[in-house]
Amino acid sequence: MSSAVTGSVVGKKGTVVIAAQLRKDYGLEKGAEFIQEPTPEGVLIRPSVPAPRRRYSRQEKAAFLLRSALTRGEYEEALDECRKLGVDVKKIPHRAPRPHSARTLTRA
Repeated sequence: MSSAVTGSVVGKKGTVVIAAQLRKDYGLEKGAEFIQEPTPEGVLIRPSVPAPRRRYSRQEKAAFLLRSALTRGEYEEALDECRKLGVDVKKIPHRAPRPHSARTLTRA
């Protein structure tokens, strides 16, 4: 990676040419997106890197489904999805929703 400071000129339409070695070092190919950030020292130009996406395990997906079920029907659907995922629900800490009385459901 290059540590040399390079100069550039702002063109007619606001274009700025970034030195070839810097483009190579930072993966700035034609069409690459980057961020222009104002700083006290000037404008910082840096590659726009998407945030890494997290992949959830089958167990984590099952836990989310089971813990977010509010009704008995939703819980049954969650159990069905967990079976499709091949997860043993007995190994996932969770509680089945309790049946509510009509009185509890109609309270404001």
